[in-house]
Amino acid sequence: MDKVTPGARDARAAGAQDGAGRGGGGAGPMAALALAMLLAALGTSIANVALPALAQDLHAPFARVQAVVTAYLAALTLSVVVAGWLGDRLGMRRVLAAGLSLFALGTLAAALAPGLAGLVAARAVQGMGAAVMMVLAMALMRQTAGAGAVGRAMGLLGTVSALGTVLGPVLGGALLPLSGWRTLFWLQVPLALLALGMTLGLLPRGRGVPARPGQGLFAGFDRALLPNLAVNLLVAAVMMATLTVGPFYLTGALHLTAPQAGLVMAVGPALSILSGFPSGRLVDRLGPARVLTAGLMLLATGAAALALLPGLAGVAGYVVALALLTPGYQLFQAANNTSALADLPEGRRGTVSGLLALSRNLGLMAGAAGLGAVFALAAGDPVQASAAALTHGLRLTFLTGAGLALIGLALTRPPWHKVRA
Repeated sequence: MDKVTPGARDARAAGAQDGAGRGGGGAGPMAALALAMLLAALGTSIANVALPALAQDLHAPFARVQAVVTAYLAALTLSVVVAGWLGDRLGMRRVLAAGLSLFALGTLAAALAPGLAGLVAARAVQGMGAAVMMVLAMALMRQTAGAGAVGRAMGLLGTVSALGTVLGPVLGGALLPLSGWRTLFWLQVPLALLALGMTLGLLPRGRGVPARPGQGLFAGFDRALLPNLAVNLLVAAVMMATLTVGPFYLTGALHLTAPQAGLVMAVGPALSILSGFPSGRLVDRLGPARVLTAGLMLLATGAAALALLPGLAGVAGYVVALALLTPGYQLFQAANNTSALADLPEGRRGTVSGLLALSRNLGLMAGAAGLGAVFALAAGDPVQASAAALTHGLRLTFLTGAGLALIGLALTRPPWHKVRA
């Protein structure tokens, strides 16, 4: 009998896993995973628009009502790595179905919540389910796509994630005046059940890889992934700054109304939807190394443009900068996720997907806190600051963001990291 090395066993396991994915592949499984990712993103953004109505209906101050949003995000962030590890150990299809069930139960509990405390608890349960959905949708999409179409699969997830983020405020704003905040949660229950049915009916069965004695969440972690995770954090921080700094600059310096500022800020998510899938196709055609470099360079250029162009050309300059920044982000996401997940053996894809989600969420928090502090330091109190001060704050914030993107570019170069071609 021929001897089989551990590396060959891993390669055979990965090949068998990919074969199972292709055998059950096609539009159906990809649609099930896309819907799971869409729901996780929708849950992140749909409650924000209801905060004033919740404060009024539940007779609670705004500071307490904000917990409805932060409970979801905190539970999601704290659960992503565990969700991926459980998927690897118990089988990703099985754990994804459990996550969708948890999301549906949390959503139902939110719709029926008698008060603020119950609503916050329900949102935390919803966030734990969303962590499973977000992480395992990515890992299973890699498995379902097979080796030749990983970039397109990652691009599709980027598109539906952006779509869910955009749909949240749009659907919430349309439904809230008609039927109240509970409808925002009732809407998600049948969608979660549909995603659960599609997961059970369309995704191939798979078995997990049992943990060896003493093997915890980070056992066997490949340090070569650290640059992928670090750059993911830096880029997420830059993108979050557009959401935290943008409203103050657009209304305070460019004197737009709130609805006008919202329309300008919607340009970014709209471009994310349009550029996600094409970015994935470029990754499959050119390889993740080239596209990762191009994405980070475009993102750095867009951040520098956002620092300089609005002061010169007003709203038009702001939109042009977003038109550079956002496609650069989607190119980066498709290439970075493909690079991190492409050659992983069975038993590691879920955990690495969880680490990617964790680094992204930590980057969002770092962007809101860190780059928000840079803006406030340069502009003073953003509510009271003059147009000149706000312009100075925007300039310093996004020149810093451009610097972070360039640091990310350096981290993807040897000797720090060799991106898979």
